[in-house]
Amino acid sequence: MATDKVNRYVGIIERIFRNHYRKGSAQFEFERQELEEVAAALGIELPKNLGDLIYSFRFRTDLPASIVKTEPKGKEWTIELAGRARYRFRLATINRIVPSPDAYRIKIPDATPEIIKLYAKTDEQALLAKVRYNRLIDIFLRVTAHSMQSHLRTSVPKVGQIEVDELYVGVRNTGQQFIIPVQAKGGNDQIAATQVWQDLQLCRHAYPSLAPRLVAVQFAAENVIAMFELVFQGDVLRKVDEKQYCLVPGADITPEDLATMADTSD
Repeated sequence: MATDKVNRYVGIIERIFRNHYRKGSAQFEFERQELEEVAAALGIELPKNLGDLIYSFRFRTDLPASIVKTEPKGKEWTIELAGRARYRFRLATINRIVPSPDAYRIKIPDATPEIIKLYAKTDEQALLAKVRYNRLIDIFLRVTAHSMQSHLRTSVPKVGQIEVDELYVGVRNTGQQFIIPVQAKGGNDQIAATQVWQDLQLCRHAYPSLAPRLVAVQFAAENVIAMFELVFQGDVLRKVDEKQYCLVPGADITPEDLATMADTSD
């Protein structure tokens, strides 16, 4: 992010926090309109996309040091949606969902069409395409899954407007059906508990008869996709499972690889 944009974002979010925070506060809410009021008071040119300011601190950029220093040990400030044009600062237990550096990398023949590899424009687009064309949701969750919609924007009562990177439906061999929201993170973006929680609220609201399975995907290295199945224990996001899939030409999978993968199958 450009330095001038970072400075503008920091100035606005620091003032918002200072306007509402009181020592000992665990949460407080503010309205989108306050972003405009604070920018005007500080003489800061408003970002063209106000939503990007909030998104940046939710998923891409660390909060300013002046805010971080108010965090109790083991807690961190998060910014959540709190309804239409409303947001909530909330102290949450620190946890990070990141690819394990020592995870075994399972070789999968890369079925991504060459033309898709050529024209996918962003890390996130490329990631979602590779997951889709290689049927990695099916492989990872051991269900038959179908992509129903990408970049679904909708509203959930008491949450507000949300966007799901991709939404799958799936069925297992017993006939049980699932709704599978997928959160995809490319570049330096982090897998965020707040967005996974919003995905879960959408599942419960819009698809109450389907069992939700919460999935996040991220590049662990070039052509290596880390996949996580996640669940909430209280307000803490936990990994149920993690697999890392290395997409390679079929000819690069040796008999030794096949023997090793057979030995590690569960």
